[in-house]
Amino acid sequence: MKENKLFNIIYKLLIIIFIFLLIYSLYHILIWKMDNNKNKKIKHSLESYIKVDKDEHYRINFNKLKEKNSDVVGYLRVNNTNIDYVVVKGKDNSYYLSHNFNKDKNIAGWIFMDYRNNLDNKNKNTIIYGHNTADESMFGTLKNTLEEEWYLNNENHKVLYIDEKGTHYYDVFSTYKIDNEDYYLQIDFKSSTDFNNYIDVIKNRSVYNYNVDINENDNILTLSSCANLGKKRVVLHAKELFN
Repeated sequence: MKENKLFNIIYKLLIIIFIFLLIYSLYHILIWKMDNNKNKKIKHSLESYIKVDKDEHYRINFNKLKEKNSDVVGYLRVNNTNIDYVVVKGKDNSYYLSHNFNKDKNIAGWIFMDYRNNLDNKNKNTIIYGHNTADESMFGTLKNTLEEEWYLNNENHKVLYIDEKGTHYYDVFSTYKIDNEDYYLQIDFKSSTDFNNYIDVIKNRSVYNYNVDINENDNILTLSSCANLGKKRVVLHAKELFN
């Protein structure tokens, strides 16, 4: 009898725990959905400040964008992904993980540049972050760059970034998934040797050989997103092309 009573107590506790976890999960799914929908509306509202002509020349009204958010630093687009966003830059690398473009609390966050990057004197490595969202907004499609369908199409290898100084094109040279680490997040290097060693390491990580030559005179762009519940990162590196 005592064993049956103990069993019933444990069984009821498990049921209560299950119901609690179910409600908790459904609540967070609902919040994710609501926050993602808010961000989609914001993104749509910003499109009026981004004009593209028939020759795919972009005109970005940064004055208007900065009236809405003074943290605006640029616009980013990656071919054959959903990455097509106005980029902001906060005072740290945490704020825009949990706040959207309007600076409202938001689980999906926004696309943002590393706070360490210098806008006036460009660092060797410019880093931009975004969440890997389930609905494939933000950097939810950065993982596409790890698939053959994406990296075997040469048209996908160009990344567009526009800031107030002009239009910048980058040539992708490495895409990979890696454990959470700081190594690839370096923005400056003590010497040309350090930079070249860094390039060798991140090129060797790539799922595909893009055959892009890089030397100590080049600058690069890094896109980073989480994967596998935050335990890994999806990373894209691209070399700036000088006109």
